[in-house]
Amino acid sequence: MLLLKEINLVQFRNYALHQQVFGERIVAICGLNGTGKTNLLDAIYYLGFSRSYFSRTDAQNVQHGKQGMRLSGQYTLHDTPQDVTFILRENNKKELLVNDTSYKKISDHIGKFPCVMIAPDDVELIIGPSEKRRQMMDSILSQTNKGYLTELIAYNKILQQRNSLLKQMAEQPNVDLDLLNIYNEQLTNSGQIIYQARQTFLQVFLPMVGDNYQKIAGKSEALQLSYESQLLTQSFKALLTQNHQKDLALQRTSGGVHRDDIGLYLNDCPFKSEASQGQRKSLLFALKLAEWDYLQQAIGIQPILLLDDVFEKLDEQRMAHLLERVCSNHFGQVFITDTHADRIKARLDETGMTYQLINL
Repeated sequence: MLLLKEINLVQFRNYALHQQVFGERIVAICGLNGTGKTNLLDAIYYLGFSRSYFSRTDAQNVQHGKQGMRLSGQYTLHDTPQDVTFILRENNKKELLVNDTSYKKISDHIGKFPCVMIAPDDVELIIGPSEKRRQMMDSILSQTNKGYLTELIAYNKILQQRNSLLKQMAEQPNVDLDLLNIYNEQLTNSGQIIYQARQTFLQVFLPMVGDNYQKIAGKSEALQLSYESQLLTQSFKALLTQNHQKDLALQRTSGGVHRDDIGLYLNDCPFKSEASQGQRKSLLFALKLAEWDYLQQAIGIQPILLLDDVFEKLDEQRMAHLLERVCSNHFGQVFITDTHADRIKARLDETGMTYQLINL
């Protein structure tokens, strides 16, 4: 089991200098808005991914008016002590160390200390653009398939180069097509690998989501989930050929795996327009718990689960089903934040599990 025993924060967000010791598998963190509950969870996420969970740069996470920051965590992994340290130096260069040994490539750390976070804005996974759901797929696959991350980086680089060439061709119609053909071949090669990896992944992942959703909802609901990709009906090479004139007119690549999505439907209607607030929250939790399950099976480590202010807009029944699930012995370490100490204490007492309550 992966357990975080202690975390130390220096010049991170609202924490100038802070040490927190964790003595239980289940940890509840309470406090008013602005006391740093979310920041504490984000610091844990940082130690697993070397970046914030939120759309903030490293420099934006440094305490206001200061330069540089340092985060360190003392873990046990399969009962063996492990120390992880993230450093952002004054020149904005970052370094990640495990047991005082620095990584040559920080990407090599991804998947070693896994964690899954659920935050209020994650509802964008349900109601937001397809980019959000692709990012989720990419995050999970990058932790479990190193070859996938390599191909994804290559694909995005080639896509950017191809789009730049398309803009250049609009201004200079006599540009040689040989370079475009080279980009087409490279994009096709990486794109096909990405497509196959996503298809294989979703064949396992989507049934997990559906099962989790029904358990959280506490009843059977007509949820439909599907992989949506242009490559389901034609090859990438044929797609690029078909879209050649359209791409020239738009000056960008209009088709490919960068347009993939996960279809979410309820009663054969788009989920975001048909579902209630509680159903949206249930599907969000179902996606995230499926992420946890998939990572645990693929990596062999129980990810740390970070639940940030998850109880808002969730009815009593769904809340009880969620807590019963995540506090069970099936899960590893769980961190839960709430603004109401009495509420979270009462709910955790109902699970019968021992827990640590931290008031900030």
